[in-house]
Amino acid sequence: METNQNKNDGQPQFKYPEPQSTSIMQSTTARVFMVGLLTLVLLLPLEYVKALIRDRKDLQEGVANEMSQKWGGSVYFYGPVLKVPYQIVTETEITNKVTKQVTTQRSAITDYAYFFPEELKVNTYAKTENKYRNNYESAVFNARMNFSGHYTKPNFSSQDIKPENIDWTKASILINTNRLMSIKGAVNINFNGKAYAFEPVANENENDTLETLQTSPINLQDLANGDMPFKLDVVYDGTRQIGIVPIGKITEAKVASNWTTPSFDGNFLPEKKHVDESGFTANWKISHLNRGFVQQYFTALPPLSKYTFDVKFLIPVDEYQQNDRASKYGFLVIGLTFLIFFLIQTISKINIHIFQYGMIGLALIMFYTLLISITEHSSFKLAYIIAGVSVVIMIGTYSVSILKNKRFPLFIAASLTALYTFIYIIIQLESYALLAGSIGLFLILGAVMYVSRTIDWNNTKQA
Repeated sequence: METNQNKNDGQPQFKYPEPQSTSIMQSTTARVFMVGLLTLVLLLPLEYVKALIRDRKDLQEGVANEMSQKWGGSVYFYGPVLKVPYQIVTETEITNKVTKQVTTQRSAITDYAYFFPEELKVNTYAKTENKYRNNYESAVFNARMNFSGHYTKPNFSSQDIKPENIDWTKASILINTNRLMSIKGAVNINFNGKAYAFEPVANENENDTLETLQTSPINLQDLANGDMPFKLDVVYDGTRQIGIVPIGKITEAKVASNWTTPSFDGNFLPEKKHVDESGFTANWKISHLNRGFVQQYFTALPPLSKYTFDVKFLIPVDEYQQNDRASKYGFLVIGLTFLIFFLIQTISKINIHIFQYGMIGLALIMFYTLLISITEHSSFKLAYIIAGVSVVIMIGTYSVSILKNKRFPLFIAASLTALYTFIYIIIQLESYALLAGSIGLFLILGAVMYVSRTIDWNNTKQA
C-alpha cells in the first residue's frame, strides 16, 4: 500500500511564507494616536497648575483688599457744594362747623437748595508706593488735592421762592466722599476770606453709600451779587483710583503722580497727558455743556458717580496675571515639543516609548509650578529664566539617553529655548500679543510642513 509520504518522495514541496508578527504600536497611526491621547491626558495636571495659579492670585487679591481697607480704598470726591436753606410755606383754610368762620392756617417746611461752583479748579498730586505683605504686593497712594474757584450768589428765581423765605444766615458748604476714614488730618475751606472747618453729618445724598462733611453755618445775608471765592485742601490715603465729579460750570483739573502706568477712565478722558519713567501728568477742561446735570438742585442732590473723571493706579500685568497667561500656552508647548520628538522619531527610525513621552510632558508641566513658586520670591522675569533653563536642561539631558546622540538633543534644547523665548515676548506684549502670537504660530506651522514634506508616512516602521 502506497502512503502519501511515498507519493511525495522526490517531488518539490511548496511552502507558504510564515506571517510576520507586527505590533500595532509600530504603526504610524497608532503612534500618532497614543501621543495625541497622552497630550490630552496631560491637560489634567496642567489644569491643576492653572487652578493653583488662580488660588494664589485670589489670595493675593484678598491680601491687597485687606491692605486697601486699612490704608484707604478708591477715592471719590463730590464737592464743594453750597447749601442754602429755605422754607416752603403752605396755607390751609379751615372752616368752623358751628360758626362757619373760615380761618387760614399756615405751615412752613424747611428744605434746601444746592448750588455748584461757577468755576472749579482741581490740582492733585498722588505719591504712590508699593506695599508688601509676605509675598504679596499692593499699590497705594497719598493724594494731596487742592480745590479752588468761586460761586456766584445763589438765584432762587427759577423756583418762585420768595426772598423772605430764604434763610441766608444758615448757609453751609458740603462735600460728599466714599471713605471719610481715608482722609488724613482736618479739612478746612477758606470761603470768601473766612476759614470754616468741615465736620461729618448725616448723608443727604440719594446714594447712601457716600459720607458727608459739612461746615458750620455761613452768613450770606450781607453778600453782594459778586463772586465768592474759595480754597479747599484735602489729603487722602487711597488705593486703586481717584474719581472726581466736575461740578464746576467750568472745571479745570490737573492730576500728577510718580506712577508710571496710569489708566484714565470715567466719563471724561484728559485733553492732555504725558507719561514717562518718572510719572505722569494729565489735564482736563470740562464745561457744564459736556455733562448730564445742571448747576443747581432743590430738595436733594443727585447721585453723580457716573460723571466722574478717573485715574487708576493699578498694576497693568501683575506677576500672577503673567503666570496665568503663561499657563494658557501650556497646551501649545506640550503639543509642539511632542511634535518635535515625533518628527525626530519618524525621520531617524529611533523608537521612543510612550512612557518617555509622558516623562517629557510632566517635565514641561513642572515649568509652571517652578515659575509660580519662584515668582513669589523674586521677579517674574528671573523666575521665567530659572524655570525655563531648568526644564530645557532636564529635557535635553534626558533626550541624550533616548536619542543616543548629541545632535538631536541639541536641536531639541534650541527649539525649547526659542519656544519659551517666543512665549515670554507674547506675555510682555499687551496690544500686539494676538498679532505676534498669530504670526509666530503661522511660522511654526510653516516650518513643520517644510520639515515633514519628504517623510514617507506609508513606510515609517521603526528600526
